[in-house]
Amino acid sequence: MWKEEEQHLVRRFKFNDFKEAFVFMTEVAFLAEKLDHHPWWSNTYNEVTIKLTTHSAGHVVTQKDRDLAERIDEIWARRERTNH
Repeated sequence: MWKEEEQHLVRRFKFNDFKEAFVFMTEVAFLAEKLDHHPWWSNTYNEVTIKLTTHSAGHVVTQKDRDLAERIDEIWARRERTNH
């Protein structure tokens, strides 16, 4: 679930291993590039943390962030259905 923390939408994702985390990050990267809205993120082995904020709006959460979060959730849900 996304939470609003310090002017960011934040969500942490956990995977079975590094490869799954990296595949997810790659999918999100292509989406972010397509939408021209790029997240801050961190990856440690099987965990990915994503933070969304709109730099051009003064580093606040905007509809652009909410839309990207929704699309990221769609990627996550599709991967969850496939892996279980």
